[in-house]
Amino acid sequence: MERGCGYLDEAGTLVYDARDKILGRLASHVAKQLISARKEGREQRVIIYNAEHAVVSGPRTQVLSRYDKKYKLNHARKGPFFPRMPDQILKRTVRGMLPYQKNSSGRGALRDLRVLIGQPTNISEDELPDDHAWGDTDSIDRPLPLRFVRLGEISSSLGADASRWGSE
Repeated sequence: MERGCGYLDEAGTLVYDARDKILGRLASHVAKQLISARKEGREQRVIIYNAEHAVVSGPRTQVLSRYDKKYKLNHARKGPFFPRMPDQILKRTVRGMLPYQKNSSGRGALRDLRVLIGQPTNISEDELPDDHAWGDTDSIDRPLPLRFVRLGEISSSLGADASRWGSE
């Protein structure tokens, strides 16, 4: 099956590779799919892997200072807390695009999302497990911007342990 050929209606799980995808575009696309599946009453799950390779566009110093400001915004022990790991940053970005606080459909949609660091062993480039299909990325595929920062670098600057995901 060709990657990016669209998703199958009978597929219960859509799989996305976050490598070289712009964070905001990927997050909004996934949030829209999750919430529309919830509203239609479909059982739809989404898996995003290689979260550490997603990119945030902008000059490096500005992007790192913006995430550092978000991380240090609140009390270190009392919260609310901003995540440091790349998978949790991506999941938090999707959460910001869902009606998470307003109704249970947003919270349920977030439960159907799995964000992973690295590539799982059961997912290969050419073959997926049963009931899985590649998500359609035609609308979010863009060439890499001239200035960008990967989520793995952002996490490292926030103090996350980069040895857990193996930086390239």
